[in-house]
Amino acid sequence: METLKLKKTAFSAIHHALGGKMVEFAGYEMPVQYKGVTHEHEVVRNNVGVFDVSHMGEISIQGKGSLELIQKITTNDVSKLYPGKVQYSCMPNDTGGIVDDLLVYKINKNDYLLVVNASNIQKDLKWIISHNSFGAEVTNISNSLSLLAVQGPKSMDVLQKLTDINLTDMEYYTFAIGEFAHIPNALVSATGYTGESGFEIYVENRYAAHLWEAIFEAGKDEGIEPIGLAARDTLRLEMGYCLYSNDIDDTTSPLEAGLGWITKFTKNFVYSGFLSIQKEKGASKKLVGFEIEDKGIPRQGYEIWDNNHQIIGVVTSGTLSPTLKKGIGMGYVAADSSKIGNEIFINIRNKAVKAIIVKTPFIKK
Repeated sequence: METLKLKKTAFSAIHHALGGKMVEFAGYEMPVQYKGVTHEHEVVRNNVGVFDVSHMGEISIQGKGSLELIQKITTNDVSKLYPGKVQYSCMPNDTGGIVDDLLVYKINKNDYLLVVNASNIQKDLKWIISHNSFGAEVTNISNSLSLLAVQGPKSMDVLQKLTDINLTDMEYYTFAIGEFAHIPNALVSATGYTGESGFEIYVENRYAAHLWEAIFEAGKDEGIEPIGLAARDTLRLEMGYCLYSNDIDDTTSPLEAGLGWITKFTKNFVYSGFLSIQKEKGASKKLVGFEIEDKGIPRQGYEIWDNNHQIIGVVTSGTLSPTLKKGIGMGYVAADSSKIGNEIFINIRNKAVKAIIVKTPFIKK
């Protein structure tokens, strides 16, 4: 049987040259770490780190009917966007689950960019096209763009050296398009998935190597370092951010996942009826965060027990928090067991390890 050839980002040769440990992720060869997960995690929390996230998908929706299409397929209210504004949202399926979670960028009137998860690009594209009764132009431009996320408290100091775009005044979840490191038409977005201040920068693939070199040269006095996917995961989990295929998927609703804040019933979106009923009746399960009280590290798939060691749920994400120095995780539990402060147990290698349900984020920023 022939092994599928992994895709490579435009930064692949750089990762290899820097000694990155490369793994398969969503069909791509990606760096999971360079100097170690804990070290890289702390670099982002304390200084500034750079992630290659070029595997993410980008779908352009343009022309007449573009607003109507995105309003129909996403749960958040796209009419609230203005040029330069970003919105977090999700696409619900016909059973109340989540096709994908995504970012919606309003470039201009009738011009939007959807940033989706790498593993879902083709699924999302098919879903969007199947609901395009509005005549909008839907184009997959994922293979033409490279994307770096520069995150950490010193990120602004580094990046402002490379552009005349006023990053200081750029509010969270806004963006600007302009020259960056002498690269034309770069999209610079005040977004990220670490909980730290930071930016994401989209450029055409031909400028990728130059972008990397410029950022690292600008950040040498700030201790800038490359960061792998493993630290990206521990950083997002400390903030209680959902990861698609772990914490949310086609079988979990946004209401169960605590994403009611991006589910606007003031508009009509596709299959909203199921979620309206669930909101009225209440979800039977809820995604909660928990901290381990004893020794142990929770992992995806571990059972969650009540005081009687009866299964009440399952862990969807878990790790040893580099910041808190203890095990943390998220998982779905029965709604009547989801109260903050409740004592639960995680089945770690057939041992009941005590944990407490806590409010996320696990660390306060």
